Amino acid sequence: MTGSPLPPATRTEALSRLARFLPHAGRDYAARRNHDLPGHPHVSGLSPFLRHRLLTEAEVLEAVLGRHSLQAAEKFVQEVVWRTYWKGWLELRPAVWSDYRDGLDRALSDGRMADRLAAAEAGATGIDGFDAWIAELVETGYLHNHARMWLASIWIFTLRLPWEAGADFFLRHLLDGDPASNTLSWRWVAGLQTPGKHYLARADNIARYTDGRFSPKGLFTDAAPLSGPPHPPRGPVPGGDTPAPGMRTGILLTEEDLAPGFLLPLPGPAPVGHAVLLSAAGRSPRPVAEGVLGFTAAAARDAADRWADRLGPRGPVADDPAAVVDWAVAEGIDQIVTPYAPVGPAATALARLDRRLSREGIRLVRVLRDYDRTAWPHATHGFFRFKERIPEIVAGLQAER
Repeated sequence: MTGSPLPPATRTEALSRLARFLPHAGRDYAARRNHDLPGHPHVSGLSPFLRHRLLTEAEVLEAVLGRHSLQAAEKFVQEVVWRTYWKGWLELRPAVWSDYRDGLDRALSDGRMADRLAAAEAGATGIDGFDAWIAELVETGYLHNHARMWLASIWIFTLRLPWEAGADFFLRHLLDGDPASNTLSWRWVAGLQTPGKHYLARADNIARYTDGRFSPKGLFTDAAPLSGPPHPPRGPVPGGDTPAPGMRTGILLTEEDLAPGFLLPLPGPAPVGHAVLLSAAGRSPRPVAEGVLGFTAAAARDAADRWADRLGPRGPVADDPAAVVDWAVAEGIDQIVTPYAPVGPAATALARLDRRLSREGIRLVRVLRDYDRTAWPHATHGFFRFKERIPEIVAGLQAER
């Protein structure tokens, strides 16, 4: 990434952004959130920090609802909870992630569209707005949510490119790239997530919400939604594991959850140390943007530094599970406790780690947050049914750090 500097990947930066945004999280946000303007003055800019849980959803919701009523802040609360819903929905149907990765492999192996795909990824289509959003994403690691919808729609219905390749492009470049939110949002635009209902970008809508900066010509506005197989059956809601008392324990952080306070205190001795398993490079079979890799690694180090006095001496910060296994064996660790990682590269990396640890007689303990435990069981149907549970979800909030 070049151009605009990336934000500092620290909790201090996240708290600063939250403090600046809080006065505007109510009716101001509801009125102007859809406007994609330079500098993005009407949105919070918290998504890269929430995605890695440098700030938790519970913390943000508590802060917002400590200043605004739920009615006044309804639109912002829904935006925070959308990410929770997507994670829960995919967690109950992990085959959708596998199907996406299979579809991506097919798309990338189709040489007939290689030139068109390269032009789209280079922002060289000549479509007003689209090319600028591609450049902004590559340079800054961020796009306004409305721009993400417009870009995805143009990608799928005007450029006729595979949605999986577009989702992959986002996941490789977004600082807040999340397997669930990204995959399922692209499926929603395409008409696969809510079968028969798709999103078609319109020039007048783009002009209105960009204050006339963009007004693309030639958008295909009469496209049918994509078709695909029905959703797979829902699987069980994960319950997470429980650390065993009296064991030598190490703590493991991943990019999915960099707020490990909810793991402590352990039922027994203090941790003998901690390690970090990075997995951002696993977001794609193609190279992930250096800015994304750097932001994720810096966020993990920020969390490890802040928690070092409670997590014990730092072990490896690595993207190879073997390094974590070697550390655990050298330290005589009996169990490694880590926040539960939902479907995606981090969960895949933990599964590989678990197999290696098992051969050494070491237990991997994945602990589920109360916030996820409360919310995910309701992600059974569409968001609007889930939305009815928001008062119940926020009523029992405790800021999990």
